[in-house]
Amino acid sequence: MKKLVILISGTGSNLQAILHACRSGQLAAEITAVVSNKASAGGLDYAREAGIPALSLDPAAFSDRQQFDRQLMAEIDNFHPDLVVLAGYMRILSPEFVARYTGRMLNIHPSLLPAYPGLHTHRQVLENGDREHGSSVHFVTEELDGGPVILQSRIPVFPGETEQQLQARVKAEEHSLYPQAIRWFLEGRLALRNHQAWLDNIPLPPGGYSPEHAVR
Repeated sequence: MKKLVILISGTGSNLQAILHACRSGQLAAEITAVVSNKASAGGLDYAREAGIPALSLDPAAFSDRQQFDRQLMAEIDNFHPDLVVLAGYMRILSPEFVARYTGRMLNIHPSLLPAYPGLHTHRQVLENGDREHGSSVHFVTEELDGGPVILQSRIPVFPGETEQQLQARVKAEEHSLYPQAIRWFLEGRLALRNHQAWLDNIPLPPGGYSPEHAVR
């Protein structure tokens, strides 16, 4: 059974989707810990109710980002994960942290990368009049939201749609998208080689693997 450690900062909706995938047999894995930079994160309560070790680290208790990340690494390593999963973790990672888990750390971002890295992606899509939006799973590198894309889900943007409505539809897509990418990794089908994502020993294009039926 493979081991996952999940990092969160908020309610943990993707955490819930991943846990469901584990317990339904979609993923041959267990979540061994959930860690947050916010003690108030709702996802920690969800993890505890599910019987998963859940802990938080307060950034204010550390002298700088490097010291925080070193403690975070120590906590993660206590659980010996095969994969570190960022699920709404809203802190920029230090180069030392990224280097430690390079090739075995994934993130999900609510845009069709490389478009709209960073925050407020849904708002930017609407302000720019984009006809398409979505989400991307990618390997984590030192560049913010800039690691090689593995998989994307695309949805149309409807006329008159609000930011909250668009966010909800993107989030719903993420709940199936993320477990799929995690499954590929755990099955040994997905790897990071020479700064590129590879699936089944084939290098993926810059936009990752995006099946035609993803737009719906």
